Parts: sequence; structure tokens; C-alpha cells
Amino acid sequence: MEMFRKLTIAEIERLENQGCTSSGWEQVEVSEGFSADYICNTRFSGRIRLGAFTKEFILPGGMKKHSGIYYATLHNVTVGDDCCIENVKNYIANYEIGAGSFIENVDIILVDGTSSFGNGVEVSVLNETGGREVMIHDRLSAQQAYVMALYRHRPELIARMREMTLRYVQSVLSDMGHIGRNVTIVDAGYIKNVRIGDCCKIEGTSRLKNGSINSNSYAPVHIGVGVIGDDFIICSGSSVEDGVTFSRCFIGQCCRLGHTYSASDSLFFSNCQGENGEACAIFAGPFTVTHHKSTLLIAGMFSFMNAGSGSNQSNHMYKLGPIHQGILERGAKTSSDSYLLWPAKVGAFSLVMGRHVTHQDTSNLPFSYLIEQQNTSYIVPGVNLKSVGTIRDAQKWPKRDARKDPDRLDSINYNLLSPYTIQKMLNARKILENLAVVSGENSDVYSYQSGKIKNSALKKGLKYYEMAINKFLGNSLIKRLEDTDCSDVNAIRARMMPDKPYGEGRWVDLSGMIAPKKLVDELLDDIESGRTDDVRTVNERFADMHAHYYDYEWTWAYGVIGSWYGIDPATITREQVISIVEKWKESVIQLDRLVYEDARKEFSLSAMTGFGADGDKKERKQDFAEVRGGLFDSNPFVQAVLKHIEVKSALGDDLISRCR
Repeated sequence: MEMFRKLTIAEIERLENQGCTSSGWEQVEVSEGFSADYICNTRFSGRIRLGAFTKEFILPGGMKKHSGIYYATLHNVTVGDDCCIENVKNYIANYEIGAGSFIENVDIILVDGTSSFGNGVEVSVLNETGGREVMIHDRLSAQQAYVMALYRHRPELIARMREMTLRYVQSVLSDMGHIGRNVTIVDAGYIKNVRIGDCCKIEGTSRLKNGSINSNSYAPVHIGVGVIGDDFIICSGSSVEDGVTFSRCFIGQCCRLGHTYSASDSLFFSNCQGENGEACAIFAGPFTVTHHKSTLLIAGMFSFMNAGSGSNQSNHMYKLGPIHQGILERGAKTSSDSYLLWPAKVGAFSLVMGRHVTHQDTSNLPFSYLIEQQNTSYIVPGVNLKSVGTIRDAQKWPKRDARKDPDRLDSINYNLLSPYTIQKMLNARKILENLAVVSGENSDVYSYQSGKIKNSALKKGLKYYEMAINKFLGNSLIKRLEDTDCSDVNAIRARMMPDKPYGEGRWVDLSGMIAPKKLVDELLDDIESGRTDDVRTVNERFADMHAHYYDYEWTWAYGVIGSWYGIDPATITREQVISIVEKWKESVIQLDRLVYEDARKEFSLSAMTGFGADGDKKERKQDFAEVRGGLFDSNPFVQAVLKHIEVKSALGDDLISRCR
């Protein structure tokens, strides 16, 4: 702990000669290495503690400034070593400022009374009129927020979660603000009741009020020009710039908000991006992205989502107000000018095109298209399984996880195929088969809830889902047996026995984290009973579920292998293993071929329209190849698909040969 001493008479005289005043010099304390050389025209009041000023800052353009305090008014402030504070128009009050911080040309920075710095603010997410409020705090994860918002059918659970959050809020209450080490605050306006973490940069910001900026040296936060924010938490690695306005918002790790984006009563979790448009009462799970000025996201829950330009939703039907909500499950996309009338629910990895006003629920038909034709909503089941865009998305998300903070709040599972999506495909096959039986196999169109499914789409959907199920179960089996002596059937059976008791039954997606519902329910029971009563412990439990995902996945796959293939895994034979692997190999190759053909469309002559503007067909192709990195056969993604077919074929052949 740093030791402080009183000022000497000589130091007081030196400070007064340099234009400094104090309401009581006896309340000013300094560190042992203190020198009065670099404090000029400064007014002190209340309790003041000053460090040593020895460092010189080198600013952009080569300008140098020595640390110290110049033309400022400080009240109840501790200034760490080697800070530079200059040109404070009003004053800084009730703050501890960490070593190496640079504060210049600011209006006012103060804490007024006792503050929780944004912790405990209630965000009316999904339902603007209330009822699903999430109480934000520094340790809020996407999983915690999901339970708080959606598990309102368990009021005792919600009450317990509020209690533990309020305990955390009590732990951060203070009448002193904190500005961390190596912080930069320049050309800023009004900053009140804001806690600022290490290495944060605040440049040209208009107003920040009642919030926490949880920046650190691993993942600094940047707040830019013209930003206005009230009642907020901003997590490590995020940037909020260029005229963004937000109120009652949680901005998670490595989010990017910019270009005059506006948001109110919304939650943004890891790696979200928002530009130009507007968000109101949304639950933006990991990798929710919206870039367009004409896009409004309102009262919806999203994750791994990309909103097309002009995407819009209505959260009330002009009767009882904005009380309706919608869910786009993980990976869902909206095309340009799409519209959804809430309430509605769109299945995982689906594409929404056109306007839909009939309250769709395609949650049990994942990887589908929801298309409007002549004011009617048509569903094309499973077609996104063969989309090159879906595969590209699955590859890009883990690469775009920008989190560098070792303390990661959100647990994120990137798997395209998982027990969560495969269980929906199993449900989808039953739904489609029942439609065919009830309405007749020769019907031109089938009605499903508020939508229509064409005969050809239904038949293809059954095929796509079957291939995906075979692919997932085969993947799980091959991975399980990769180091097993497959010539010994007893070794196969022993290896196939699950290691974990959890995994059977229904799985859920808690805004990015996929887990067995039974395991989630056990945690929620522990919270409800008081056995788990700390926000950090809740996060640790979720992180532990996430860490053991593949163990639980195999337990689920083990049971489904039995029912899907009509065998008993406990008495499986080598011939049955070979049969499963052959079906897997066939399905993988078929799906990859479909993706390959879908990619080919991107290289058709029609796709080259606008290339080689003043040339002939040959020059158009050459221009296209230069811009797009080659023609079809040399495209890196296309080559990766062919390589995938080759590698997977070899993997299957290897296991088959080992079994034989």
C-alpha cells in the first residue's frame, strides 16, 4: 500500500506561486516521490492525494507532454503516479485515478452521492411494457440473462436470481468513482457516476451517465466521438463510436456499435455488431449483426444472426400495445426488406424472405427457408443444409471471436449440428411424414400451422434431414472410436458406453450455449433452493456444462443411434458399425456435393454481370477472376469442399478397414 505524507511548507509555497489554491492544504497528501514542479493553476478541495509526476507522454504526431496537473479543479480526488490532467473546464470530484492516466480537455467528471455504476439497472427486454426485465451487472452472461428473461414460469427462481444480483450490486456501491491505470479521456463532455477500467480510451464522447466500462489491459474499451450513454454496462474489448446513443443497455465482450446506431432497453452479448440502424428491447445473443440504416430490430431474441437491410418487426397488433415478442433461433437470417409480425418463432439456421403476418412457428423445421409468395408464407424445409452460405457462416464465427480477455463471460458453442438441432430434425421428419399421411402423398401443397409446404419441398426436406442426422451420428461414432481396436467387438462396445450420466432427453440453446435441459434444470433448482446463491458461481456452473459438452453429446448420440438405426448399442456388431459409417460417408459426400453445386451458382455468367464493364465475355471472366480470387475450380472455398470430401472419405474408409 502506497504511503502518503503531508505537504511541506516549501511545497505549499511553491504550489501557491504556481497559481494553485486549496480550501485546506492540510487535507492534501502526497507520495514520497512527489515534486510540485508539474502542478500549475489548480484548485484543490476536500481530501486530495497526489502521486509522483516523472513520466512524459508522447502524443500522436510526436507532441510531448509531461505528467502533472494543469488548469484543473479537483475535489476529493486521488491521482496516481505519472498522470497528466489538463484543462478541466468544470471539475473532477470524488474519483480515484490510476497511474499513467491522461485526462485533457474535459468538461466534468464526478460521482454524486452513492452509485452502483449501472449495476442493478433493469432492462425491459423483449416486452417493452415490462415483465421480462433483466437486471444487468458486471458479471452478467448470456446464459444468466436468458434464464432471467425467459423462465418467468418459475417465479421463485427469478426472485432468487434478483436477490443474488442485488447482493452483487450492494458489493459495488460507493461514493467514490474509479478511473483505472493508463486510461485516456480527452475532449469529453459530461461524465457522471461512471466507473472506468484500465486502458480505456474515451475520445470526444458527449455524455456518459451511470455506468461501468469494464476495460482491462487484455481487452481495452474504446468510446468515441459523439457517444451518449445512460444506465449501462460495457464489457471488455468493446468499442462504441461515431454518435451512438444508448440507454439501459448491456454491451457484452468485444461488441462493436457505431455509425449513429441507437439502442434502448437492449442486451448485446459477445461479438455483436450494430451500425446505422436501431434496436429496441432486443436480446442480442452472441454474433448478432446488423449494419444497415433502415433496419429495426425490436422485441426479438437473436443469436448468430445477420439482419438484412430494411429488416423490420412489429411487436404489437395495435390492440393492447407493444406486448408481443419473437424469437429467431441461432443462425437465422433475414433478407433485405423482410418483415415479421410478432409473436413468431423461426427455426435455427433458417432464412426469412418477404413479409410474414401470420405468426409463424418453424422452430421444429430448422435449416429452412421462410418465403413469401403472393401474400402467403411458404416453408422450404431443410434446404439451408445444402447452402454454401450456411457452411461459410459456421466457419467464420469461431474465427471472428475477438475476445482476448481470459475472463470470458459467455459460453459459446459454434457447432452447426448438435443434439439441439438434430433433435429438431427428428421432430421435423415426424411432422413432415404425418403431413404426407394426413393430407395424402400426392397433395400439391401441405398446410403447416400458418404456412404452406409444397410437395416437392416436403420430400426433399425429408431427404436433407435424413442425411444430416446420418452425418451427425456418424461423426459422433467415428470420433468416439478413433483410438479403439475395432477388430475387437468387445472393445468397441466398451468404448461406446457413455462416460457421463447426463445428455439423454431434450437439449436447449441458452443464447449460444448448448446443453442438456436436465442439467440446466438442476442448476436452476439449486438457485431456487438457495444452494447456489452467487452470480460468479452461476457462471462457473454454466462454464462447466460448456466444457463437458462433448461428453454429454455422446451420451445423447449413444441413445439416438439405437432408436435411429434400430439396434442395441450395448450389443452392437462390427457389421453394424460398418453400416453406420457407410451411411455417414454417403451422407457427407452427398451434402458436400450439394454445397459444391450451390457454390457453382456464384460463378455462373449471370453472377458475373457488371464485371468487365467495357470488355467481351472473356474479359468479363478475367475481371471476375481477379476480383473474386479465381474462377470456380481455383476458389479456396470450393477446394476446401473437395478436400473435405477426400478427408472424410478416407476417415470412413479407415474405420471400416479397422472393423474388418
